[in-house]
Amino acid sequence: MTTRILIIDDEEHIRQMMRLTLEAAGYEVGDAADGPGGLQLFGDGSKWAAVIVDQRMPGIDGLETLRRIKKQDPGARVVMATAYASIELAVDAMKLGATDFVRKPMTPEVLRNALTAALAKPKAKPHRDSAPIEKPTPSQEKPSIQTITMNGFTILDDEETRTLEPRQRRFIVVSPNGQHHEVVVEIDDEPIDFVERMTGRRLHPDNSFWTSHARRVLSDFLWNEGRVPPTRRLVVEDLEPDTVLIAARWKSRTTG
Repeated sequence: MTTRILIIDDEEHIRQMMRLTLEAAGYEVGDAADGPGGLQLFGDGSKWAAVIVDQRMPGIDGLETLRRIKKQDPGARVVMATAYASIELAVDAMKLGATDFVRKPMTPEVLRNALTAALAKPKAKPHRDSAPIEKPTPSQEKPSIQTITMNGFTILDDEETRTLEPRQRRFIVVSPNGQHHEVVVEIDDEPIDFVERMTGRRLHPDNSFWTSHARRVLSDFLWNEGRVPPTRRLVVEDLEPDTVLIAARWKSRTTG
C-alpha cells in the first residue's frame, strides 16, 4: 500500500517542490494551500501517514493547524516546516505534538530525511484521563533525555556519560536512517570569561548552563546544516546577547 503524505503550505512553488520530491521517492501526495483546506483534506487522519505543515500561513497559522490536526487525530505525525525557527516555537510545537522540524528552504534530501524520521516513529496513542499512571520501578533503566528533532536528526544525551571533562559535553545524534553518532561540544575559555565580565558571575565549566547551551549549539548546527558535524566535534567560542541574559538568571548548579 502506498504511503500517503499531506502537504499544507500557502506557497505554490514550495508545495510543487515537495510534491515532486516525495512522489519521486514513492509516496502518494495530497496538498492544500492553507490551514482550513488542509484540515478538510486531513479529515479524521486515517488516510494519511504524515502531514507537513508550514508555520507561516495567512489566516490559520501552522501551530493552530497543528493543534486542530492533533485534536482530530491525536496520533498524527506532523512535521513543521519553517524558516523562522525559535526556541519558543519549538517548545510550543512540542507541547502540541509536533514530530519534527524542517528548515525552509529545504533540499530534497533534508525533506526526505525528516519524513523518514517522522514515519519511523510510532503513532502516539490518545491519552485517557482515566488511565492509571504507571510509576517506574527501581529496576527500570533511566531513559536518555531526548530533544525535539531537527531536519530528521534527534539529539540524545545520557545523564551519566554526557560530561567527559568539565569543558566537554557528549551527545548522541540519531540520523534519519537510525545511525547513532557521538558528538562532543567543547566550551572555550572566551564565553566563560565573557559571561563573568557581563554578569559578574563565574559560571564554571561544569555548570549545567553550559550543558544547556552546548545542546542549543548542536541543535542550531543540525538546523542550519542538516547534517552531523563532519569532525563529530563543535566548539562554543562566543555567545549571543540573549544567551548572556539567560546566564545572568541561571541557577548555580553543576551538571552532576
